[in-house]
Amino acid sequence: MATTRIGHDRLPPAARAAVEEHTGPLLTIEETAEGFNSEISSRVTSTTGTWHIKGLRTDHPRAWTQHREATIAPFLTNLAPALHWRVETAGWDLLGFEALNGHHANYAPNSPDLPEVATLLRRLNETPCPDIELRQAEQRLEHYAAHPDDLRHFAGTRLLHTDLNNTNILVNAHAPQGDQARLVDWAWATRGAAWLDAGYWTIWLIAAGHTPASAEHWAAEIPAWHTAPAEGITAFAAANANIWSDISNSNPDPWTLRLATAADAWHAHRRTG
Repeated sequence: MATTRIGHDRLPPAARAAVEEHTGPLLTIEETAEGFNSEISSRVTSTTGTWHIKGLRTDHPRAWTQHREATIAPFLTNLAPALHWRVETAGWDLLGFEALNGHHANYAPNSPDLPEVATLLRRLNETPCPDIELRQAEQRLEHYAAHPDDLRHFAGTRLLHTDLNNTNILVNAHAPQGDQARLVDWAWATRGAAWLDAGYWTIWLIAAGHTPASAEHWAAEIPAWHTAPAEGITAFAAANANIWSDISNSNPDPWTLRLATAADAWHAHRRTG
């Protein structure tokens, strides 16, 4: 479920003052609508720079996501916005990230963003998984796999993002070609088989209008995809069909239903294609 968003001006005075110790007095505050996990999400500017601030109350049920993002940020060079500072005061945990320019990735067929996203996922595959606490992919999928033996396909030692929603990828068309895309929102970072992020991307591509075959064509742009056994990909498609069925039944709105339909279409393609 989405977290209720509040404005930056509703932070306690002590929290706002702690932020301005890093930024200086704020000149502009632009609240951002994207994302589901943060109570505070804003782009702020002072005379010394611009930052993207994400925040949750320290007693929020998903407060762990702030810690996860802060812990993993130092290992994400050339993959994600840099984390410049963290404020934990007055009951709030606030992260100050580099403010990126660009647009949310367009996953539609023939989008010029698709090669940039594929390049980004290749860079992610080449990034060592840090020795920090992360959930294992097979743990996250254990309640959704069609058969317990399927979980062996998902196990691995590579760093995964796992939430390939197009709003989590920012593309700066003015940056050098091949280095335009960055991944944000690492709360669900996971350790597992290297090909899984290409699989997660496949579902979002189908939801954006691709056929399952076209989506798998783009997944194949990531070399790790070719290390996956066919039965492992089919097992992953089945597990995600179950995940999105559960999500859409619990929270039936247009975007969850769209993802459930896409996941079902991919699973059907794997069974019959």
